[in-house]
Amino acid sequence: MRLHRNLTFAVIDSIRDIFNEGVYADKAVEKALKRDKRWGARDRKFVAETIYDIVRWNRLYAEIAEVKVPFDRDNIWRLFSVWCVLRGIDLPDWNQIGDVPVRRIKGRFDELSKIRKFRESIPDWMDELCVSELGEDTWTKEIAALNKQAKVILRTNTLNISKELLQKKLKAENINTQFVPNHSDALILEERTNVFRTDAFHNGYFEVQDGSSQLVAAYLDVKPGMKVIDTCAGAGGKTLHLSALMENKGQIIAMDIYESKLKKLKIRAKRNKAHNITNKVIDSTKPIKKLYGKADRVLIDAPCSGLGVIRRNPDSKWKLQPEFIDNIKKIQQEVLQQYSKMVKPGGKMVYATCSILPSENQHQVDNFLTSEAGKEFIFVKDKKVLAHISGFDGFYMALLEKKM
Repeated sequence: MRLHRNLTFAVIDSIRDIFNEGVYADKAVEKALKRDKRWGARDRKFVAETIYDIVRWNRLYAEIAEVKVPFDRDNIWRLFSVWCVLRGIDLPDWNQIGDVPVRRIKGRFDELSKIRKFRESIPDWMDELCVSELGEDTWTKEIAALNKQAKVILRTNTLNISKELLQKKLKAENINTQFVPNHSDALILEERTNVFRTDAFHNGYFEVQDGSSQLVAAYLDVKPGMKVIDTCAGAGGKTLHLSALMENKGQIIAMDIYESKLKKLKIRAKRNKAHNITNKVIDSTKPIKKLYGKADRVLIDAPCSGLGVIRRNPDSKWKLQPEFIDNIKKIQQEVLQQYSKMVKPGGKMVYATCSILPSENQHQVDNFLTSEAGKEFIFVKDKKVLAHISGFDGFYMALLEKKM
C-alpha cells in the first residue's frame, strides 16, 4: 500500500479532534470524508478504517510510541507510524515521519501483547470492573470479540418488502448479502459498502441494525392493534421494528427526553412508511403520568454504559468513566420504577440494555422486582447476548408481565 498525503492528513486531523477536542469518532469520520469530493470508495475506506483502527488500539499504540493524551501533532504522527509498522505498510520519506525504530516497535508489540489491558487496548478500571462482573475467562473472550470490526447487518422493513425480495434488489445494486440464522428479518453484508446510497434504502426497504438489537422488539411480543410505548426511543431503530411487527396497526408512542432524536425518527418513519407512530417528548413527569396503566406493552431500552457496543464506538473506551456507570445504574432503576407504571394489568414490559454488565442488567431487574412497584410484576424470561458467542453486539433483555 502506498500512502497519500491528503488521506493521511485527514486521519491525523481526525485523531487530534477525537482525543484532544472530545469529538466523537463517528462525527470525526463523517467530517473527514467530506474533505475531498474527488475521493473514491477505496480512499474513503482507508480514511474511515484507519481512524477507527488507531482509536480502537490507542492505548497499545500510545504505549509503544511512548506518548500520552493530549497528543501534539508529532505524537499523532508517532501513533500513525506505529500503525503503519504493525500493518507492514512502507513508510514514505516525509518530514512529519522522520526516523522510525521498526524493530523496537515490533519488539514492544510482542511484549505488550501478553498483557490483556494493552493487547486489547482498554483502561485499567474497565479491565478490573469487567473481570469482577464477568470473570477472567469470559471477559478475555468478550473484549477480544468487541475489538473486532462490526459486520454490517440490515433489518428488512417488512412493511414494504420481504427479506428474499430485498436480497434480490440489493444484488441488482451489486451488494451481496446472506441470511442470518435465528434472525427472521436480517441480512448480513458480504462486504462493507455505503448502503445509504442505494435505491433500496431510499425506498424504505431496510434499516441498518445489529443482529442483537433486532431481537429486542420481537422479545416484547407485540400484536397488531396494541397500544405500545417505546420509552427511550432515541432515533427509533426499535420503534420502527415494532411498527413492522405490528403491521402498521395499533398505536406506538415513541418517547424520549431529546426532541432532536425524535425528529430523526419522524424522518425515518416517513421513509419506512410507518404510520402508527406518535412522538412525545419527555419534558416533565406529566407525559408519563398521563399514560399510567394505559399500555399493552412497554419497551424500556434503558440508557447504559454501552459496553456491549464498543466495537461500533471504539472511542467510548476512552470517553467512558467509572463515575458514569455508577450514575447510570441509579438512572436505570429510576426509569424502571417510573416507566413500569405505564403497563396495564396483564400487559408486558421489556427492560433492555446494550451492556454486558450484570449490575446493569439482571441485577437491576432483581432490584426492581423486590421493590414496591416491582411486586406487581412477574419475571417471564431474560436473554443475555455476548459478542464472543453470538458474533453480534453484547445485549441484555428481560420480559416482565404485570399481574391482573
